Amino acid sequence: MSVQGNTGTPRVGGRRVAVIGGGIGGLATAALLAAEGHTVTLLEKQDRVGGRAGSWEAGGFRFDTGPSWYLMPEVIDHFFRLMGTSAAEQLELIRLDPGYRVIFEENREAVDVPADRPAVVKLFESLEPGAGEALEKYLDSAEDTYTIAKRRFLYSTFESFLPLLRPDVLVRLPKLVRLLLQPLSGFVAGRFADPRLRQILGYPAVFLGSSPFDAPSMYHLMSHLDLDDGVLYPMGGFTSLIAAMTKVAEEAGVDIRTGADVTSIDTASIDTASIDTASIDTASIDTAPIDTAAANAGPSRRRGSRRPRARVTGVSYRSGGTVHRMEADVVVAAADLHHTETVLLPENRQTYPEKYWSRRVPGPSALLLYLGVKGSLPQLEHHTLLFTTDWKDNFGRIFGAETSIPTPASLYVCRPSATDPSVAPAGDENVFVLVPIPADVGIGGGGVDRGGDARVEELADAVIAQIAEWAHIPDLAERIVLRRTYGPRDFASDLNAWRGTSLGPAHTLRQSAFLRGSNRSRKVEGLYYAGSSTVPGIGIPMCLISAELVVKRLRSDTSTGPLPEPA
Repeated sequence: MSVQGNTGTPRVGGRRVAVIGGGIGGLATAALLAAEGHTVTLLEKQDRVGGRAGSWEAGGFRFDTGPSWYLMPEVIDHFFRLMGTSAAEQLELIRLDPGYRVIFEENREAVDVPADRPAVVKLFESLEPGAGEALEKYLDSAEDTYTIAKRRFLYSTFESFLPLLRPDVLVRLPKLVRLLLQPLSGFVAGRFADPRLRQILGYPAVFLGSSPFDAPSMYHLMSHLDLDDGVLYPMGGFTSLIAAMTKVAEEAGVDIRTGADVTSIDTASIDTASIDTASIDTASIDTAPIDTAAANAGPSRRRGSRRPRARVTGVSYRSGGTVHRMEADVVVAAADLHHTETVLLPENRQTYPEKYWSRRVPGPSALLLYLGVKGSLPQLEHHTLLFTTDWKDNFGRIFGAETSIPTPASLYVCRPSATDPSVAPAGDENVFVLVPIPADVGIGGGGVDRGGDARVEELADAVIAQIAEWAHIPDLAERIVLRRTYGPRDFASDLNAWRGTSLGPAHTLRQSAFLRGSNRSRKVEGLYYAGSSTVPGIGIPMCLISAELVVKRLRSDTSTGPLPEPA
């Protein structure tokens, strides 16, 4: 795909677009819209792009600050192919085997989950007679559900429901209804008795910012991703993914401005009586760069919404102590949706005002630890999960009406130095720890070398002691030469995250698919949303898909599949 550079003036047939937020969703949206022929400027509050997928370096150690599981590789490759390249050309991907290790509280037994399905089936059978055959059926169902979700739901803007009324959806409708109404925990419990297997199959709900007791069993499809497809790792860490996305965005002509903190989305009133509704989204849009032969390009009716009474005129942002204003025909907010709506817009322009959020369920926040450790840690795999026995209590403390920090906690440890020598000094280990905790900024923030709030640092001490005991590393604390903590208040201050959540709104039934909310403002024409706060949801692949959904909105494309890749 050939693209022209950003000249600062609109291209023929294109629009001036401002993208707020340089995380995965913002970078992808900016790149795709620039490839569409629009003049795109990306504004990022921090001094580097990446958002939650950031990077931190100190003492010869380099840490990915957020995402560390490379799942749904075909979605990531699809993004790069839309940009005229591929994941294989941009990244060096390594398949992890075992995919991950699990350590259970009750007996401290470590179970390694292999990288291929036959070996996983054999593992399940060894832990529970008959579980191997049950897993085969479970994974067949997970694959089928994932396939129909990707074909009909994940890439849908839900602007129209007509494309969903296809034979492949209708024939599965009874099954899909059951999967939506039954929680994942019950779905798993009806098929497996061993609590270890139940935990292995239920834990992926955390990737969705939810609990297996709350997430619909539709999300058993997640097990297809790690147990069927396996787990990959991009050498150099997820920093290499951000670098590759930044490169293709800039090559497409995106003007990336860091240290640019957007203070408002600027709007102007419009005379709704004069609007031609058939041309609201399609005027002056040049769709030539990507073939739309397979797209249903007819404009659709707005579900339950009125015509907007305002339009975007640009954004204002602070940089270097000065407030700047930039004119724009389209604004895409890839920042936290709560912040976008309640801070960057006046109340009468808010599609999702504060009262909307009072009824929403946040995903968990997290205590993050970045540890540089002297010597090797063979007791830990690249990915290691520690599961407490009383799981219901653990999740209840995080998501219940009255929250508290679980002690001990189910948690996740990443040791990328097991695979990638570039992330730590020779002979030493890079250890990243994530502990799901309630979304409560009152818990506090972290810091370097015990520089965080007392409560956060005390919790970190307890977590380090737990890992040392459960994984049989008695001298772990003494071997730590670099330590940084990060807490809910940091998510709120650095990322403007609603209630300090580490992921975004949880994937409960009322916050999934079309119930998650629209990716377009109902009050302001030309304002769109991308990232984990909007459809389709949480995670790197979902944020990449959210970028495609913005392109579809601008095209009035109501198709349900991915955008066609260029030849």
